[in-house]
Amino acid sequence: MPPGHLRRPVVGVMGSSTQAFEDLAVPLGRWLASAGVHLVGTMEAVSRAFAAVRPRAGMVIGVLPADLPDGVAVPRAGYPNSSVEIAILTHLPLSGITGTDPRSRNHINILSSDVVIVLPGNEGTESEMTLAVRYKKPVV
Repeated sequence: MPPGHLRRPVVGVMGSSTQAFEDLAVPLGRWLASAGVHLVGTMEAVSRAFAAVRPRAGMVIGVLPADLPDGVAVPRAGYPNSSVEIAILTHLPLSGITGTDPRSRNHINILSSDVVIVLPGNEGTESEMTLAVRYKKPVV
């Protein structure tokens, strides 16, 4: 980076993949977009609210889990959500209750985040929170 350039912070938002929690997710997405950060590892409702803010400086980044038919990584069905602007395909198939396993994309989501915000979720969200603590990331 050029001297004096400040890298834009990356905020990871972790939460349920089955429930939107719109009352929490939408205001959070809008607020983060207005704060000028990048967004990673996020719930669809947060992504959608973030992406709807215009103008904004940050991007919605999706780290995609993969299915591995015949050993070839392909994006899992439903990924990325329609608000993801930068999609990063991985070869990592695990998630949910196995989210702390080294073969989970959760490690990338957490390690790429400067701060992690945890919304309600299930086993996958719990594993992301566990990794955030393990990697000594600030958790809200």
